[in-house]
Amino acid sequence: MFVDDEAVLVRLGHAMLAHLGYEVTGYTSSLKALRAFRDCPERFDVVITDQTMPILTGATLVEELRQVRPDIPIILCTGFSHTMDAEKARTLGVDAFVMKPGVTEELAVTIQQVLKKRAQQELW
Repeated sequence: MFVDDEAVLVRLGHAMLAHLGYEVTGYTSSLKALRAFRDCPERFDVVITDQTMPILTGATLVEELRQVRPDIPIILCTGFSHTMDAEKARTLGVDAFVMKPGVTEELAVTIQQVLKKRAQQELW
């Protein structure tokens, strides 16, 4: 799942992740993303969300997703933010924190890392 309130970024994220071989479901509304997740939480292997969005911020979305499925790997992406940094993201239970712009290569590596880490945790 890829969530960002900017449609162009959702299209770019979708194209980049599809190119890397991932099946991507993109949302420009954090509320719609949350509804879809609640409807079928096992459909998603990882959630990538922006922080700064109307109605539900990325941080609030993370809290809601964790209530439904505590094990879902979550990557929080943001540009400059007065309210969010890597330490706060970790406190929320975010698996990885990526700064925008220019996240393409970093995001690809980060996705692989969080999925691998989660798979290893499931083995224990």
